[in-house]
Amino acid sequence: MTGGRIHGQSADIAMGVDEYEGHEQGAGDQGMMFGYATTSTPELMPAPILYSHLLLNRLQDIRKKKVISYLRPDSKSQVSVRHVKGIPTEITSVVISHQTDEVSLDLIRKDLIEVVKDTLSFTRLLTDKTEYYINPTGKFVIGGPHGDAGLTGRKIIVDSYGGVGCHGGGAFSGKDPSKVDRSAAYYARYAAKNIVAAGLADKCEIQVAYAIGVSKPLSINVSTFGTAKVDEEKIQQVLESEEIFCFRPAKLIQALGLMNPKGWCYHNTAAYGHFGRDIFPWEKTDKADELKRVLL
Repeated sequence: MTGGRIHGQSADIAMGVDEYEGHEQGAGDQGMMFGYATTSTPELMPAPILYSHLLLNRLQDIRKKKVISYLRPDSKSQVSVRHVKGIPTEITSVVISHQTDEVSLDLIRKDLIEVVKDTLSFTRLLTDKTEYYINPTGKFVIGGPHGDAGLTGRKIIVDSYGGVGCHGGGAFSGKDPSKVDRSAAYYARYAAKNIVAAGLADKCEIQVAYAIGVSKPLSINVSTFGTAKVDEEKIQQVLESEEIFCFRPAKLIQALGLMNPKGWCYHNTAAYGHFGRDIFPWEKTDKADELKRVLL
């Protein structure tokens, strides 16, 4: 790349975002961010997205070890789960689109259905009625950006909760922690997960809103979808008090170690979602006991 094509952030943005004497670090952009947690799975993640990521992780392992030699890198999955009163009761369908070499579709379907059954058998949610859609277009040989436009930021719902819960609209990947699209979404997950882990609710969604250059959130809203064991308003008051969680950009970046990752790296978020894996600091439930003490 020729000189002059890469430069620093706009000075207009930097003067509101950078921390300097007398000025607290402000949010890197305006917008609303969401965090979500549910008791549907031990990871406190929605079952459909969690199972989809498990499948893709398993398929990557199989591909790299050449257990199924014809698999190629591009792949995606979708798992539909029937819930009764908020509890997963049945996997109704599984979709896998996986790039392959030129091989028989019958062979691909046979092999990948076997992988699905082996990977998800622990859920006990697969039934004789579960439908499998493997490479439903009939062929998937050309993959990656060569086959379809776009790379980072394409699938923001896949990066978060799979359509369960809300998403603020901003992609996570490709942004540094000053951009609250990413960092505040991580922190909102952290808070929501701790609330559910503390037994305060079976489901929790946190919405936080920011103005660019302003450190204090414009609003913090809590929804437990009628599952709260304590008054929702009290949970919200605890979040707004900044005693246990502080949603100011500089504070949350420091709390999660986003500038100096330890035991993880941003590369880990490039696949299999940004939530639900213990390697990430926003998946810790280290505030659950303190929340119990204050609210129960």
